[in-house]
Amino acid sequence: MGLRFFKYEGTANDFVVLERSGDVPAVTADDVRALCDRHRGVGADGVLLVDLDGPRPGMRVVNADGSVPQMCGNGLRCVARHLDRTGRASRDFVVDTDAGPHRCEVDDDGVAIEMRVPSLVPAEVPVRADAPLVDAPFDVDGERLQVTAVSMGNPHVVTFDPVGARRATLGPRIGADPRFPEGVNVGFAALCDGRIDLHVFERGAGFTQACGTGACAAAVAAVETGRLPRDVPITVRLPGGDLEILVGAPGSRVRMRGPARFVFEGVLADRVAP
Repeated sequence: MGLRFFKYEGTANDFVVLERSGDVPAVTADDVRALCDRHRGVGADGVLLVDLDGPRPGMRVVNADGSVPQMCGNGLRCVARHLDRTGRASRDFVVDTDAGPHRCEVDDDGVAIEMRVPSLVPAEVPVRADAPLVDAPFDVDGERLQVTAVSMGNPHVVTFDPVGARRATLGPRIGADPRFPEGVNVGFAALCDGRIDLHVFERGAGFTQACGTGACAAAVAAVETGRLPRDVPITVRLPGGDLEILVGAPGSRVRMRGPARFVFEGVLADRVAP
């Protein structure tokens, strides 16, 4: 049997969506790597597995390298658009993820997601530290950065230091730093006219055009360090486009809004991986 797939993108973070129900064969890590190959496959930053067998829809994310993160904000917007577009859910609904349930609101212009309550607790990020890292010194390769570590259901570390082109080497170096036992997504942020300009090195994907949880983490870091106020929509500008993030009172969910677009669909006639 052929494998039906759907291609979506959210702020140029692109995904292959596969529906999982009934007797559909399992997709292996080799399958995912082949699907995401931009020369020999469909091409994507990751695969989104949509579970249709439960009481409500579920999403599992697999990165382009076959690794499995807990959460992907841009991916969830794409799944929400897919569920609404195909009639599996309508406009306002909840999707289960490995980082817990998330409410999604879909309209013609975009998708709003109630993200996780952020955490700065080191054990919840996780990061090996005696206290929360909030504009804390972090030495890497002989360079000292000021960083803030945030969990959005997956681990993030954000710096507002002006590293410029050095992010190309700092991203993978920090991402693999042993102080982050599960690896970490690395956000390089800058304030500009009240917005955040952001580049993110993602676990399992490298530098991407956009990262939804990374945008949330950067907004949380800006609020927690006093750079930007709470309860005011924050525009986060990524290479692939803008996301709007709202960081409310401590203990409340972060709200993210941004685009999600159906690109095309197709059928692979045979197994994905060679």
